[in-house]
Amino acid sequence: MTGDLSPVWLLDVDGVINTSRPGWGAAPRKATAYAAGTGYTMRWAPALLDRMRRLHRDGVVEIRWCTTWCAYADQLERLWALPVLGRAFTDDINGHAAAVAKLAAARQVLADGRRLVWTDDTEVPLFGEVHDELIADGRALLIRPKASVGLQPEHLDEIEAFAKAVRS
Repeated sequence: MTGDLSPVWLLDVDGVINTSRPGWGAAPRKATAYAAGTGYTMRWAPALLDRMRRLHRDGVVEIRWCTTWCAYADQLERLWALPVLGRAFTDDINGHAAAVAKLAAARQVLADGRRLVWTDDTEVPLFGEVHDELIADGRALLIRPKASVGLQPEHLDEIEAFAKAVRS
């Protein structure tokens, strides 16, 4: 259960959770998820998913899928034992259309008066006009992890600290 004060965490998958070297001090898990009938190998750190589950369950953040996997997120929820999460969009889109939809979702979270955590290995702006727009009033935390390792413990520490600062 999440409260209105908890930030919305827009979560990408590939390069963020699904990575070639997820780390976290233990062997990664590996399984297959399906999109449009095609199987894709997923590699992830179990400790990352455990921590994400806890943060969402405890209402620290409200996780929403913001990924080209949105149309197939039920596959990921089953694979990773996650509750049904919100989706930033439901269309099966990729490329430029996905980039546009992801940015629109980030802007909508802020327009709705919520705080934003956005984790994406390609679409999170690191600098420039859009970056400055999103972080202008301190209501957004933007994290662009290295695609080969994805989110790491220090990123989750940063997300948790941001979320808890918002709530206090």
